[in-house]
Amino acid sequence: MKPLVLHVGEIVEPCASRYGAAFEVLAYQPGDDLPANRGEIRALIAAAPVSGALIAALPRLAVIAAFGAGVDKIDLVAARGRGVRVANAPDPTVGCVADMAMALLLAVARGIVAGDAVVRGGGWAFPLRPRLHHRRMGILGLGRIGQAIARRAVGFDMAVSYHNRSRVAGSPYRFVDSVAGLASGCDVLVVACPGGAETRHLVDAAALEALGREGILVNIARGSIVDEAALIGALESGGIAGAGLDVFEAEPAVPPRLRACANAVLMPHRGGGTIETWAETAGTTIANIEAVLAGRAPPGLLPGF
Repeated sequence: MKPLVLHVGEIVEPCASRYGAAFEVLAYQPGDDLPANRGEIRALIAAAPVSGALIAALPRLAVIAAFGAGVDKIDLVAARGRGVRVANAPDPTVGCVADMAMALLLAVARGIVAGDAVVRGGGWAFPLRPRLHHRRMGILGLGRIGQAIARRAVGFDMAVSYHNRSRVAGSPYRFVDSVAGLASGCDVLVVACPGGAETRHLVDAAALEALGREGILVNIARGSIVDEAALIGALESGGIAGAGLDVFEAEPAVPPRLRACANAVLMPHRGGGTIETWAETAGTTIANIEAVLAGRAPPGLLPGF
């Protein structure tokens, strides 16, 4: 008999067929009534927020498997208190998220979206833009994704610096000890650190002011890291040149004022969303659940769980 697994959030292909082959899957959206057989649920796949109340309502829950790297929307305190193991799948998304960072950067820096509109409208005249290569990139968060972005930036002949909670041993890139210092010393600021309470609004009005009128912000991490109201103000006033955003503070809701900013390129949180990445992430998610239910440590186990 297949294990009973609760899937929180939308189930998409190519994940659905893979999950169905391994588990009996119950689809659930936050706020729905739980199924009558909730007492049999041993595992949960988190593709949407997982509250402490939901964890408490599943008496036999043994593992929460995050779909992807992010765990900031899982109540980790509640899970730890219940002895529920939490695992994620950080590796499959790294390359694709880094690719998205560079795609957004190119789109903003070279005016790709605006240029496309000109040609489609029958026009040809288009203003010159600053070049991208040889400019300076600052990366906020030099983890797996930050390092992948840095390698790509070096391929564009960009000088790379970074800010992290601590220096990364052996890193060839210049360490800067504050967000404001990082922003003031770069032309492009890329947000690649984890979300959560500790990083909320790390990129605030002061950091955007330090980035300056010719600066570009790229966020492929979490919307909460950037003060969205301050960002909108900077985009509207010309306080920064532009922004490439794959994430938003209250996604999927995007403020109308932000949608109206012609100097912003917006994506619906698809940094890690490619066919291959989702298939690989589904495989890691299945492996995490199967390991815990078999009494083994899952490959993506979070520290402290």
